[in-house]
Amino acid sequence: MRSMPSPISSTVFVMAGVFVLGSSIPGRLASAYAESFSAKTGAWEMTHTTLSTGTLIPPDVLAKMPPDRRKQFEESMKARSGKPRTFSTKECITKEDLDQNRMIKDNEDEEEGVQCTTNVTLKTVGKLIMDRTCPAPRSSMSHITFEAPTPATITGIIDITRPGSGKVHVDIKGRWLSASCAGIKD
Repeated sequence: MRSMPSPISSTVFVMAGVFVLGSSIPGRLASAYAESFSAKTGAWEMTHTTLSTGTLIPPDVLAKMPPDRRKQFEESMKARSGKPRTFSTKECITKEDLDQNRMIKDNEDEEEGVQCTTNVTLKTVGKLIMDRTCPAPRSSMSHITFEAPTPATITGIIDITRPGSGKVHVDIKGRWLSASCAGIKD
């Protein structure tokens, strides 16, 4: 799955991109569901509305920041906390992404070698529900639901909890643009 850069890729997961997070799905889970999620492959426009509370940075990381930087960061997060933020991205969804439940992927986690674990709890042609756990340094637990009311529309909800530091709620609305992903970069 390829996506245009997201301004909050480290905090949120981009459907096929807020939101793009790398899934590690054990082979036995992937093969337990024969059906693919019923969405068209190709270019999609994804609109993400995020709502965060807390600092989203683990307390031990905040403790290591210089006092002036920590104060500035905490003030910035406090100013944004509880206020929705909306942005759109263009994503490329492939058949492999659909078959392998790769609806989310976090480029930052991949770069740092973080191995998140994803458990698919429900997969039908119209609905995909997953729970995702990521280890330190940015430990988090996520509950993810995607629905495809039609093959050309997707909706999603992601609720992320970062123990001791905050929560993020994401609403995603996607619309299919074309079969070609030309111009959409990883």
